Amino acid sequence: MRDLTHLRLIPKIAFLVGLGMVVFQTWLLFEPQQPLLERPVHLAFALVLLFLYRPLTTTILPVWAKMTFDAALICASLAVLGYYLTGFERLTTRMENVSPIFSVDIFFGALFVFLLLEGSRRAVGWILVWVLLAFIAYAFWGNVLPGWLNFRGFGLEEATEIMTMTTAGVLGITTSTSVSFVFYFVLFGAFYAAVGGGQLFIDLAIRAAGRATGGTAKAAIIGSSLMGSISGSAVANVVSTGVFTIPLMKRTGVPAHRAAGIEAISSTGGQLMPPVMGVAAFIMADLLGIPYMQVALAGLIPAVAFYLALLIVVDLTARRDGVRAMTSEEIALIPAIGPRLHLILPPVVLIALLVSGYSAAYSAVVASVACLIAPFLRRSTWIGINELKGALRDAPRQAAEVAVPIAAIGIVIAVAVQSNLALKFAGSLLSLSEGSIYASLMLAMVGCIIMGMGLPTVAAYIIGAVLFVPAIRDLGVEPLAAHFFIFYYCVLSMVTPPVALASFAAAAVGKASAVKTSMSAFGLSLVAFFVPFAFVFDLGVLAQGSPGQIAFSAFSLLVSTALWAVAFGGWAGRPLGWATRIPIGLAGLVSVIAPSGTTVWLGALIAGWAFVMVGATLSRRNGAGIPNPAE
Repeated sequence: MRDLTHLRLIPKIAFLVGLGMVVFQTWLLFEPQQPLLERPVHLAFALVLLFLYRPLTTTILPVWAKMTFDAALICASLAVLGYYLTGFERLTTRMENVSPIFSVDIFFGALFVFLLLEGSRRAVGWILVWVLLAFIAYAFWGNVLPGWLNFRGFGLEEATEIMTMTTAGVLGITTSTSVSFVFYFVLFGAFYAAVGGGQLFIDLAIRAAGRATGGTAKAAIIGSSLMGSISGSAVANVVSTGVFTIPLMKRTGVPAHRAAGIEAISSTGGQLMPPVMGVAAFIMADLLGIPYMQVALAGLIPAVAFYLALLIVVDLTARRDGVRAMTSEEIALIPAIGPRLHLILPPVVLIALLVSGYSAAYSAVVASVACLIAPFLRRSTWIGINELKGALRDAPRQAAEVAVPIAAIGIVIAVAVQSNLALKFAGSLLSLSEGSIYASLMLAMVGCIIMGMGLPTVAAYIIGAVLFVPAIRDLGVEPLAAHFFIFYYCVLSMVTPPVALASFAAAAVGKASAVKTSMSAFGLSLVAFFVPFAFVFDLGVLAQGSPGQIAFSAFSLLVSTALWAVAFGGWAGRPLGWATRIPIGLAGLVSVIAPSGTTVWLGALIAGWAFVMVGATLSRRNGAGIPNPAE
């Protein structure tokens, strides 16, 4: 028997629905509509596409039953859309907490939530669904919980109004971000991949770094940072670039699990790299009420520090372990860059428009158009109708896989805010840390990493922003720094065991042990693990302040993270022993978390680099090897 996705008609229907979504989103760019009109239509497209592209796969039911269930879900999605379209005038003019709530509102509200839960399950798995169900249960039965968790609970009518009838629930800020930003950047990423932009980034990286020691690993880091800055998805980046970079690393002597770990952490860092970063960065801009370009600019210095630290530690471990560079013959197999260099035009257009002050959505759409023009500047890079159809198929599908889960997370925001859970949680965290900023930050860091295990970055970030940011801000931390702190650790959770989505994807691509890959990626991530503490104590790291202050902050962060890279790389001309590496690592840690320019910061830097010099001198006398910390 054939499954639903194998029927010839289904892909054609899905393609037409996706094309309709592209047309609708393009129309919105020029003719914006009321939130309670454009957001339900956007989610209806996303739900239908998700149920078409990700049919029910259980083995318990026969094929006909699964097909019937999927068809029922699609019809239900259209029925919910009909409810919002026919009731648009009433929903937009009613007074919250005053106007009556009818049985039809409750029915379609419950149906909408169910569809989002099922769509989220198919898009990202059960973990997010359990989190959402926990918040729904809290909304109704919070009155039975003890202590600060206790609140009166919502009735069915009140819960329906909060979650589905206003712009504070599933049609709130998360869906707004999907409509206004995410779709357009996903469209750009799909078009750029279709014209060969991703392969160009990888080949550029290999040409630039392949001949260096550990060149394949460095090429993986550079290529993944470039591609990740456009795709904004760790797992998607692993799958798209890892199929090229992981085999390359293995051929030059890098063990399979370490090659997969390097690709996992490199792809994960792409969510930190401007101009696109990840979906969570767009959510951050909306939560802060600032232009997205300001968020992207703030993320530049930390992203550079992150990747520079990775490059240093990979270089040092390659020198220590004798990983060879690529040969001239291997590099000669890479197609020439010159005839394809014009394909760099679309990202250049995107960055230029963003810097010039154009909206993020407009910039992404124009850059997408540039993707259709750039290949035709040379005959050798022409694309055909199949590449165009592939981009038009992939963009709506990828957008749907993002839109549905982040819309469902609107339930978390609505319940946390309306029940006052966010403020009570902040007070509890402050009480537990006894007002210590370091203790509060450590608790928030652990909380973000735990929440991020198995959740997409955007889901972990939104929950973390709702629960932890108020507590951090109560300690006097600036809003931008508080949000970036949470965002950074939610990104790193993608490679943090025991559930590390990016590491698992890389292990599958590299045919390596998932456990060893996770530990390797996590070990590499430690070179920049405490960088977010610098955000809190030095806003210059986030490009806030005078040019001189920003330059000094950037320099101090790069020097501090370089100390950590030396400590974890274990090499300074010769292998370094643990007696030297531990003090170097501690000095790097202190210099990161201490405010730049203070006596403590300066002392830590001097001590750290002094240990590097002493360690290098002593190591030349014994040359003792040491185990690899990232294994």
